[in-house]
Amino acid sequence: MGDDDLELDEDIGEATIVYEHPEEGTVEQEVPNEHIAYFQDHWLIKTGEDEDGRDLVRRIPAQRVHYVERTVERFEEEVKTLRDQVQSFAKDIRTKLPVGGARGGQGGADDGSVHRIDVEFDDDEDHPREP
Repeated sequence: MGDDDLELDEDIGEATIVYEHPEEGTVEQEVPNEHIAYFQDHWLIKTGEDEDGRDLVRRIPAQRVHYVERTVERFEEEVKTLRDQVQSFAKDIRTKLPVGGARGGQGGADDGSVHRIDVEFDDDEDHPREP
């Protein structure tokens, strides 16, 4: 089977999203669970494919969405999946942001150390000057 023919053999449920459309008003749309996702404050819905077989995706800002209702096999598994995704994202951010200064994310706020910076002021000015 080629990548173009990739389809899920197992039915993973349906989702209903209710949102405000600028021209159509309140819209209720049902889609397969694999065609809806939340990313960067937007709900993404696969609406079809173009003539070249590429997916067409509608991005709906989260503030326009009233609710999303999904069928899931087990709620606990869905929550665990979300928790795992958040933990993975947090770990990724910790490795990319230098928390704790020059040690590249090692130590920092969690190691209990205090870092002090000396600042000198001119006698006639209210703002710091470079040492």
